[in-house]
Amino acid sequence: MILHCVFLRLKTAMTIDDKQALFAAIVALKQVIPGIVDIKYGPNVSPEGLHGGFVDGFAVTFESPEARDAYLVHPEHVVVGERIVSSTDGGLAGILVFDLNM
Repeated sequence: MILHCVFLRLKTAMTIDDKQALFAAIVALKQVIPGIVDIKYGPNVSPEGLHGGFVDGFAVTFESPEARDAYLVHPEHVVVGERIVSSTDGGLAGILVFDLNM
């Protein structure tokens, strides 16, 4: 399994409703892209203060590296990915991706 962690530096102009809609679109990918086991999202709750401005994020658990690779190029993911990029401070610079083998 693969844990695909995505940390976001969202624009300060985003409202709570904007964030909820963005994360709802991410969670909806589980219904259309095979191989997604689970999706979790939320704000960083670490007390360490080492977030570097990445204070929101989500994690997608995939059944295999192949499922993750298929997700990356899936048309629905591409659309949601563009929405994520446009919602971050600095575009791609406002996104940090880290994948772990589980």
